[in-house]
Amino acid sequence: MAEKMTGAEMVIQALTDQGVEHIFGYPGGAALPIYDAMFQQDFVKHILVRHEQGATHMAEGYARSTGKPGVVLVTSGPGATNAVTGLTDALLDSIPLVCITAQVPTTLIGTDGFQECDTVGITRSCTKHNYLVKNVADLPRVLHEAFHIATTGRPGPVVIDIPKDVQFAVGDYYKPEPGSLRHKSYRPQVDGDLGAIEAAVDLMLKAERPIFYTGGGVINAGPEASENLRELAELTGFPVTSTLMGLGSFPASNPQWMGMLGMHGTYEANMAMHDCDVMINIGARFDDRITGRVDAFSPHSTKIHVDIDPSSINKIIRVDLPIVGDCNRVLEEMIRIWRSKTNQPRTEAIAPWWSQIEKWRSVNSLGFKNSDEVIKPQWAIQRLYEATRKQAKEVYITTEVGQHQMWAAQHFHFDQPNRWMTSGGLGTMGYGLPAAVGVQVAHPDALVIDIAGEASVQMTMQELSTAVQYRLPIKVFILNNERMGMVRQWQDLLHGSRYAHSYSESLPDFVKLAEAYGAKGIKCDTPAELDAAIADMIDYDGPVLFDVLVEKDENCLPMIPSGKPHNEIILPDTANIGDIIDEKGRALV
Repeated sequence: MAEKMTGAEMVIQALTDQGVEHIFGYPGGAALPIYDAMFQQDFVKHILVRHEQGATHMAEGYARSTGKPGVVLVTSGPGATNAVTGLTDALLDSIPLVCITAQVPTTLIGTDGFQECDTVGITRSCTKHNYLVKNVADLPRVLHEAFHIATTGRPGPVVIDIPKDVQFAVGDYYKPEPGSLRHKSYRPQVDGDLGAIEAAVDLMLKAERPIFYTGGGVINAGPEASENLRELAELTGFPVTSTLMGLGSFPASNPQWMGMLGMHGTYEANMAMHDCDVMINIGARFDDRITGRVDAFSPHSTKIHVDIDPSSINKIIRVDLPIVGDCNRVLEEMIRIWRSKTNQPRTEAIAPWWSQIEKWRSVNSLGFKNSDEVIKPQWAIQRLYEATRKQAKEVYITTEVGQHQMWAAQHFHFDQPNRWMTSGGLGTMGYGLPAAVGVQVAHPDALVIDIAGEASVQMTMQELSTAVQYRLPIKVFILNNERMGMVRQWQDLLHGSRYAHSYSESLPDFVKLAEAYGAKGIKCDTPAELDAAIADMIDYDGPVLFDVLVEKDENCLPMIPSGKPHNEIILPDTANIGDIIDEKGRALV
């Protein structure tokens, strides 16, 4: 039954009907009717950010850790444009967001009015879909449709631009019946073709050098997809690797796990990808950080690709068997068909393959030379991981972007999905701190840690104030090497060690900065004192900024140089090379 209300009231009612409990935003003139409507209710709780980019990253962290859509509310003009980075980040990493942007009144659109911008035009290329609502009668449908589009198919961000006069206008609000939402051109395919799935299983049954290559699509498909991936891996006995976004979909503690794949992935994962004969890609999009040189990517394999987004099929890598569908449903069918044909893993048939993988694994590509005098960043991550394993609380990790991000992916191990929040596709510096705020809002009793770099964290440092205001006990673990570490590393390896503007001559005193915000500051530069300092950080019941001074010139290895194939990989000096690779680092199979 329709109910009369203003457009602003419709926004709040739709959020309530969608089960939205938290919204991240920043008020402004064009958004005040919505803020006024929010003030008069108690269900939807507003988190006041310090910058609209922070709001979008908080919503991303919230969404990634819960599987529910993150919601953002910003004003017109700069409020909307400040949100663009987070919207693009969410689009590339398939994160469900609904971003409500206020707009100048319809009579001022196109006049260059105060705080006017073409929000729909600006966000067209960085959202899954967007709307400009010029009639209050359309608003209920658009609000609910936006959530449907954001959360189904390949998830992504949706923008709803609402002029101020539409917020004031009165119309009929209604809540669509469950399952009644139908968009004329949006029909995501969730069920994979059964014939194609059976053909994939037949290929798997004949494989001698198989590999499961998994991505963020497994996590986006819900916790059941991760459980089904684990079951299928156990049924087949196949090795499993993952992209950066897929970490946690398969347990890092499982012996079938080969570690992360790609530019800073393990030697065994990359070599297995290069030499496999059947590749089963489940929910990954063949991005350039994974493929390296496209014409040399896994050159001898039959490629199976499962993805809910048909535009990802054959976009970068030509595959032999495409399956368009939801990862969870396809995995369920693979398990069913496999069981109908055999109940045995292919242990004997792929034993030589596992023997080769173990040889690659023995290289110890994640090894490093530790020190008693200076904190090595890899060791700092390992000590942090060991400390969190003792916690009764659930542990969630976010990161900024750079070397520390890759070290975290390599040395912090995840056995569950939705515990790892990082910026993958866009590589957005400043993501981690606000994302940690969003995760902590969603999981108030959890231990939430942002693994950060001193350069990246300064991009959105002001959101520490948000954490203090809402008593959110996030921990920011800064690996401080006084460098833009990944930039310096590339300059070192590829640009003749010409370190153009990749170091900071003036860094803040992070302890004093934390205290200025009302948080706790900790500093450590001695390996012997690190464990105690980590314990101090974890035990403190409020936000913490922990400045860990680490080795300044450590490189993040292994590394596949941009544009190189997987078997041309730079290994650390500590690698056990032995007789299994040649002088160019290529495998001798």
